[in-house]
Order: sequence, then C-alpha cells, then structure tokens
Amino acid sequence: MRILLPTGAATEKMVKRAAAGFDADVVVTGEIASFLTPHNLHTLIQKGKYDLVIVPGMCTASFEKLERDTGIPICRGPRHAADLALILPMIDTISLSRTVPADEFLTAKKAGDAMYRVEQQEQDAGADFLIRGVKIGGDSRMKVLAEIMDAHRCEYLYEKVERFFFAGADIVDLGFGFDATPEDVSHAFSLVADIDRPLAVDTQNPLLIRAALKRADLVLSLQEQNIPEIGGEVADAGIAAVVVPGDSTLVRNITLAKRAGITCVVADPLLQPVGSGLVTSLKNFRDTGHPLFFGAGNVVELLDADSIGANALLAGIASEVGASVIFTSEHSDKTQGSIREMRQAVEMMVLAKDRPYPKDLGIDLLVLKEKRKRREPPVEYETMIAAKKMPDEITYDPKGNFRIGIDGDQIIAAINGKAVQGRHWQDVLSTIISQGDVTLLDHAGYLGRELYKAELAIRYGRSFEQDGEF
Repeated sequence: MRILLPTGAATEKMVKRAAAGFDADVVVTGEIASFLTPHNLHTLIQKGKYDLVIVPGMCTASFEKLERDTGIPICRGPRHAADLALILPMIDTISLSRTVPADEFLTAKKAGDAMYRVEQQEQDAGADFLIRGVKIGGDSRMKVLAEIMDAHRCEYLYEKVERFFFAGADIVDLGFGFDATPEDVSHAFSLVADIDRPLAVDTQNPLLIRAALKRADLVLSLQEQNIPEIGGEVADAGIAAVVVPGDSTLVRNITLAKRAGITCVVADPLLQPVGSGLVTSLKNFRDTGHPLFFGAGNVVELLDADSIGANALLAGIASEVGASVIFTSEHSDKTQGSIREMRQAVEMMVLAKDRPYPKDLGIDLLVLKEKRKRREPPVEYETMIAAKKMPDEITYDPKGNFRIGIDGDQIIAAINGKAVQGRHWQDVLSTIISQGDVTLLDHAGYLGRELYKAELAIRYGRSFEQDGEF
C-alpha cells in the first residue's frame, strides 16, 4: 500500500522516522500542516499513485469532495505527529476515520471494544442469586453499591437515586441515622418505589428495617443483636441481607441468618480505614460460601487523597479477595464522582482477569497524568523578547465587566443583565466577541483564561472562583 503523508516543516523529521520501512511519501506542505487545503492536497495527489492519504489530525478542512473526485481514501492521522509511529503499523488491520483524528478514533474504538467484552462477560456469567434481576456473586462482575446517607433528610431523593444509577451504581443504598423514625423510612422508600432498580436499606435498627421491607431489595446490616427480632421478617420478604460480625463472629452470624430463613446472604468482614487496621482486616476476607461485601467507601472517605486512584486500587484489592459487592459513597466534596470512578475501576478488573496487570485495557482512570508523554518538536524562533510584568493599572473595557460562573455542566458569562451559556469556553468567548461585548484585546485574553478555568472546573468536578487560582 502506497501512502501519502502530508506534513509541516516542524514535524517533517518526526513523520519521516515514523514512516521508515513503509511505502510512503512524506511531503512538506508548509510550516504548519494543519492549514492544508483540498486544492493543495489535490496537487500533491496528482504527482504520484497512492492507495491512501493520511492527513494530520489537526487539519480543519473537509476532504470529502476530493476523496470522491480522486477515489483515494483520505483519512485523519493522529493530532500529534509523535503518535504516527503507533498508527502506521496497524494500517492494514484498521480503518481510520475521515473526520475524527486517528488517536481519538482508535481510543474510542478500543474503549468500545473493551466495554463490549465487559457486557458479554456479564451476560454469560453465573450468579449465586439475583437482586431485582442483578447478578450477585458467582463469576459475575463486582456490583457497585452507592449509599445516600441520611436519606430521610435528602431534599431531592428521587433525583439523587436516579443520578447514582446513571453514574454507574448497580444498587443504591438508603442510609438512615439514629434520628430517623419508621415513618421517615417508609416515606423515603415511597418516594423512590417506582424506580425499578435494586434498592437497599442501611440500618441495624429492627424497627427501621421493618419499615423498609415492602420495597427494599437488600438489608444492611444484620448481626446477632437484630437477627432474632427481624431476621424472620427479612426471610419472609424474600430479600437479601448483608451480614456483619458483632460480638459474635461473621460465620456465627451467617449461621443465625440462615436459621432465620434468609437464603440470599452477603458476607461483610468489615474493611477498616487506613491507619485503623486496613491491612489486618484484609485477612478476614476469606471464602465463607457466600458473596463478599467490600466497604471501600469507608476507606476513601477517611483518606485525604484524590479518590480516583484510591478507588482504582481498592477495586483491584476487592477483585483479588473475590468480593462480589463493593461499597462507595459521595458523602464529602472530595469524593464526588466516586460512583463513576468505582464503576470504571470494577470494569477494568473484569478486563484484567486474564492479564497479569490492569493496564492497556482499553479503558482507564487516568485523568490528570498522561500514560505516555508526547514529544513535540521545539518551537523555532529568530528573536526573543522577555515578558514584562503586567501593569498594575487596569484599563476597564468600556462595554463593561463580565461575571463568570458555572451552573451544572454549563459555563455562564453575564454582563449588563444578559448572559451567554455554553459547555465549551471557546464557544462562549466566540459568542461574546460576535455580539460586540468586548473591545479590548487584554479583556478578550482575560476572558479566555477565566472561561477556560471554568471549563476545567466542570471537567474535573472542582469549584470555580473568578480571578482565583484553579
């Protein structure tokens, strides 16, 4: 296959190194290849006989008509020339996109293939039992259980439960503190009764458990003090129960639960937080003949570290000890997003079953750090001017000042009683400029900086303060 590789002068050496050993012509089209036009490309195509053209991924022009006219496939290469060496060896086995840069296209395809394997494995998996159609135990995937603490005081309970399921929870657990009454529990479950997904009640108070039995699919938690009082009713309701150790051992309490008639048991050996016996508590995660419960959320909530890596590591540990249900929570600001993170981590463990390590799976939890740094060519210049400190005196734009904030996943930029709303900073800035609401270049630069900070805050789930540090 003969390939035409248009490139810019800055990346010529890099592209030639990547193309070494392939039947390819590397042609410099200018200083920056992303400015390549259909007309210029047509001229290049006429100079040789090619089976494929790979244009730089950063090209903004459409080559659809040129492809029709010439009959030669014109595909998008990677956005960064450094990644071309990864793409070319696969060129005979993959089909690149005409519109999406190759690195984005292949990443999305690999992720799609990975998720298909996860779904297929779950369809074929066996289970110890089902909770409202969801497989628990067996060789099925670990299920993510997400808790809503003090559910009776949650103002928008229905919406929060739906959001947790959307984020990746398999089971949503309604927790009730010591101040809750049976009426509070009944009311909370009545609010979410028509959500046909697994719901759990989290309390050891028999009165509160009883109030939830009409709708709850799972009870957290039973032990020797409440099993004699409520165990029979849990069994009669036909729902599952998480059993924990108390003054009695976990094995003894499981025996008590089974004697009460409970057939669907999840065993929770109780994972301890870091510094309070985390490693020691892991020795209790042994085969009990029942699916295991792994309380990762308690560890993450009590650790002042970013939740992403902590959730990934804990999901890996849970997978090694054979856990079937993994608990997570989003009680604090620092753990927001943990449900999605834990679900992704669990799916990574599914894909890692036949591998020595959970890496290169097609999906990952890399957010701020890169798996592989790109090596772009250095910026070339002839003269240099040292940057001067920005003047302390600010010249205000005669059009006025913007107030920038975020609302959910939207950026808001308001001025003189009107606002521009958008998901991407460049769209908001372009609209502001097109409406004539900015007249000074330094004001436009300032707006670009603050709007981009707002988009980053949305992307990473952080707070945003105009003129503050990100």
